[in-house]
Amino acid sequence: MAADKKTKSTTKSKNSGTKISEDQQPGFALEKLYLKDVSVEVPNAPEVFTIREQPKISIELNNETKPLADGYYEVSLQLTVTSELNKRNAFVVDIVQAGIFTIKNIPEEGLEAVLSITCPNILFPYAREAISNFTVKAGFNPVQLQPINFEALYMQEKQKQDSKKT
Repeated sequence: MAADKKTKSTTKSKNSGTKISEDQQPGFALEKLYLKDVSVEVPNAPEVFTIREQPKISIELNNETKPLADGYYEVSLQLTVTSELNKRNAFVVDIVQAGIFTIKNIPEEGLEAVLSITCPNILFPYAREAISNFTVKAGFNPVQLQPINFEALYMQEKQKQDSKKT
């Protein structure tokens, strides 16, 4: 009878040499995403809404990393967007988008790059959306920030540090 037959399956695994336990494998995860701080100012309202010329937009970007516990890091991306009309501030939106990341078993030389490139790349779309939403809620057209190349910014910063050493 076919139902009485038991199939015995055997699998052969090829051992490629070194075996890494789960505790030693590299790991990366976003644990928590949150808006840490936000400020919206329209210092010259309501007069600023009567000006019909194109505003001048400036953007300031800062990135900060803080180790929390073993393998846990808080990465904060601060964006300040300022709009100027007739040499007067139309609005200032300042946000700090943050996340808690788990980073395990990454070599020290790679950890700085992960914290300075990968984590901000994950946070930026959320910060960008918040900036757009807050400018609309302040009564202005949405500000759509262009993508930022965090790898290029990181490399520039490394070159500055290297040139200061010599």
